[in-house]
Amino acid sequence: MLLQGTRLGGTNFDSQKEQYIYKRKRDDIYIINLKRTWEKLLLAVHAIENPADVSVVSSRNTEPKAVLKFAAASGATTVTDCFTPGTFTNQILATFWELHLMVVTGPRADHQPLTEVSYVNLPTIVLCNADFPLHCVDIAIPCNSKGVHSVGLMWWMLAQEVLRMCEHLWEITPDLYFHRS
Repeated sequence: MLLQGTRLGGTNFDSQKEQYIYKRKRDDIYIINLKRTWEKLLLAVHAIENPADVSVVSSRNTEPKAVLKFAAASGATTVTDCFTPGTFTNQILATFWELHLMVVTGPRADHQPLTEVSYVNLPTIVLCNADFPLHCVDIAIPCNSKGVHSVGLMWWMLAQEVLRMCEHLWEITPDLYFHRS
């Protein structure tokens, strides 16, 4: 986690995230407390009862590889392309999904799915940086969600712990979760 920059939170932080900040470096970068990250990751794993009922949403183009690998390993469904508004709330749409839990990487980029899921009172898990707001978020896993390697590592750790909870053996290296241009 240290090598991938998971602890780097950026130069700004939201006041709701003060409990996740370990300290501030001299160059004004906030350091995320990795113990809190691990605790929240385990809490998220326990919230995922059945991985097949999980929907993973990612609209940024640096994360689809990690999201698709997580979905392939755990059996979750994914939305990695453009999200259609009303997918979770409008039952008339052909693209309507009825889900039980949603996992998102960035609450700013994926604010529309987060808002829709809050309308139907479903839990959300978010991998978020120190400056992201926690509006409509149930479980926030504090990490560097802007770094490609950090995001890949967090998705790998989430998949590994979900499969460990389901008692499946799994031997995949984390570097397969990283986006390469």
